[in-house]
Amino acid sequence: MTLLTVWADDDPDTVLTRTTDADTIADELKQHGVRFERWPVVEDLPERPTSDEVLAAYEPYVARVVENEGYVLVDALHMTPEDTDEWRAKAAEARQRFLNEHTHDDDEDRFFARGAGVFYLHVGGRVYGVLCEAGDLLSVPADTTHWFDMGTRPDYVSIRFFHDEDGWVGNFTGARLSDRFADFDTLMSIRRG
Repeated sequence: MTLLTVWADDDPDTVLTRTTDADTIADELKQHGVRFERWPVVEDLPERPTSDEVLAAYEPYVARVVENEGYVLVDALHMTPEDTDEWRAKAAEARQRFLNEHTHDDDEDRFFARGAGVFYLHVGGRVYGVLCEAGDLLSVPADTTHWFDMGTRPDYVSIRFFHDEDGWVGNFTGARLSDRFADFDTLMSIRRG
């Protein structure tokens, strides 16, 4: 279940809004140009699916987004936990990179086919933590300051959409606001109640 938590950007200890209601989440995010949708989840994806397998499973939904938004590159990736030191180091390095506040010259559209991750949007003096889970599509508009947390043990499959063949390119701000706000693991604990 998706969880939205909102804080003032200078007060990470005071929650201004917290909700799991999908309509409220969509309405709140829409005020900032962020699109939030729910798609049915395909339950029978392989544990380590290829990009083609994920895209085929969600083909009608992907085709609609591509047609409506004009994307030229779509792929899928997975972060599947492994009990190796190499995997743990790779996951920790990727997590630290995405925890750095950044923007993109392009929209950042992500659909979670499995697992979860949190997008933190830094907009209008507030931080919007959107805990996305399987079935969630979030579209962060170009030039929106944000960061992403996949947790200490990343486990997700996501579809990514791009307007440019270069794919994911971040413009890092140098800020580490993420150090002050509840992280993925904390928000997952809250959501589980």
